[in-house]
Amino acid sequence: MSEGTPAAGEAAAVADQAAHERLLYLRSSIDNLDAALVHLLAERFKCTQQVGELKARHSLPPADPAREAAQIERLRRLAEDARLDPAFAEKFLNFIIDEVVRHHKAIANQTRP
Repeated sequence: MSEGTPAAGEAAAVADQAAHERLLYLRSSIDNLDAALVHLLAERFKCTQQVGELKARHSLPPADPAREAAQIERLRRLAEDARLDPAFAEKFLNFIIDEVVRHHKAIANQTRP
């Protein structure tokens, strides 16, 4: 049969439908993972909020470069184990750290007399 026959057209339509259904399934999984990431980040920021408040009460600096470096190295190792690009993991954690430090500075400024 040539590609112009009805059977070839039906096969292509079935393949297109199967690909579309797979795409919808994968996108649904991505949506679920995105939701989980948002909830995990929210929980993480609840903890870092408490850390910021504790630091402010005890006049500790908002940033802890030694802790941050250790965490970045730890996350890079975890990323390698998970077959995720360690450079991407580091960028992601640096983004989070920058936001946490910004929050800690704001908390410290609020608690000053």
